[in-house]
Amino acid sequence: MELKTLLLDKRDGVARITLNRPEAANALDRTMARELMEVAIDCDEDPAVRCVVLTGAGSRMFCAGGDLRAFVEAGERGPALVKDMTTNLHAAVSRFARMNAPVIAAVNGTAAGGGFSLMCSCDLVLAAASASFTMAYTRAGLSPDGSSTFYLARLVGLRRAYEMALTNRVLSATEALEWGLINRVVPDADLMKEVDALAAQIASGPTAAFGVTKRLLLDGSAETLETQMERESRGIASMLGHPDGQEGVKAFLAKRKPAFRGRS
Repeated sequence: MELKTLLLDKRDGVARITLNRPEAANALDRTMARELMEVAIDCDEDPAVRCVVLTGAGSRMFCAGGDLRAFVEAGERGPALVKDMTTNLHAAVSRFARMNAPVIAAVNGTAAGGGFSLMCSCDLVLAAASASFTMAYTRAGLSPDGSSTFYLARLVGLRRAYEMALTNRVLSATEALEWGLINRVVPDADLMKEVDALAAQIASGPTAAFGVTKRLLLDGSAETLETQMERESRGIASMLGHPDGQEGVKAFLAKRKPAFRGRS
C-alpha cells in the first residue's frame, strides 16, 4: 500500500499507524482522511493484526485537527471538501471501533480538533506528560466531527463535555487523566516504550474476545437491559466455542498461562 500522509508498520501482531505530516502539525487533509480509511480496512482484514497503535510524527503534535488552510483554499468548494473528508474519516473511526484488534492512541503532543476526536475514539490512550488536549472547533467557528460528540460525554460527563466544546478549554495530560479522558500519563522519553509493552501484551491476547467486548461496550448505552444481556449471552457463548475461549478456560483450570492464537 502506497501512503503519502501515513506510515504503516506491521510486526509481531501490532500495526503502528503514524500520522505523518509534521510540517503541517499532522493535520488531517483529504489524502490523510482517505488513507486512514484504507489503513483501517487493511488492519481489520489482516488476521495477523491483533493490536493497532495510532500516533503522530515528531514530538510536539499528535494531530492539530483538520487542515484549515486547505478549507480556505477550497473556497466555495469548502463544504464539499469537508463532506468528502468526514466521509472517509468517519469510516475509519467506525472500522477502528468495530474491529477485533484493540486500538491504542499514543498521544505524543497536542491533540486538537479532529485529532482530539480521533484520540477519543481509540480504545486505550497513553499520553506523554507534555501532551495537551483541546476541542478547538468552535474557536474557528466550526462544530465537532470525528466522533467526539459521541465519545466525549461518555468519557468525562456531559457538563465537562459542554465546557470543552464551548470554551475550548485546554487540558494538560494530568488534567486529562483526572477527567477520565485518557488511561495513563508517561514521561515523554518513555511513551513509545510503554505503548509498545502494552501493545505486545494485547497482541498476545484473545483477539476475538477483545472484539466482542469492544462492541458490547460500544453499543451498551444505546440498548435496553434485556437486549444488552441477550447480546452478552450470545457473545460469551460464541467465545466458549472459539479456540481461544476453549484454551483460556483450560489454561485457567490448569493454572497455566494461556496460549491464545488470536483470530484463527
